[in-house]
Amino acid sequence: MYPANFHYTKEHEWVRVEGDVGVVGITDHAQNQLGDIVYVDLPKTGTRVEQGKTLGSVESVKAVSDIYSPVSGEVVEVNDTLATAPEKLNEDPHGEAWLVKIKLSAPGEIQQLLSAEDYQNYVAAEESKH
Repeated sequence: MYPANFHYTKEHEWVRVEGDVGVVGITDHAQNQLGDIVYVDLPKTGTRVEQGKTLGSVESVKAVSDIYSPVSGEVVEVNDTLATAPEKLNEDPHGEAWLVKIKLSAPGEIQQLLSAEDYQNYVAAEESKH
């Protein structure tokens, strides 16, 4: 369910590293919890972001949720498709509906993130609490 080549946060974001750039998105679990996504607020190209700090937000019919950056660096590309089609996040959160691409300023941060297996176990543990 969760791609093995991605790294995950406990706040339900993912990052896929391509050279010195991290492609960032929200997980299938996150979009499932949010319900129908109606708006996505993302930073502009050139914005500097820090690991664990707010990157933007996603608004669903239920609530507005912050998106936290899984890595530090500079936003080099934003997925403009989501401005007009935020529902793509519900349809393809691990593919077409990536959020931003970040030029990594501290590639070692990736090591602090969860593997697909660890993330799946974390989600399962969270769900068993409810």
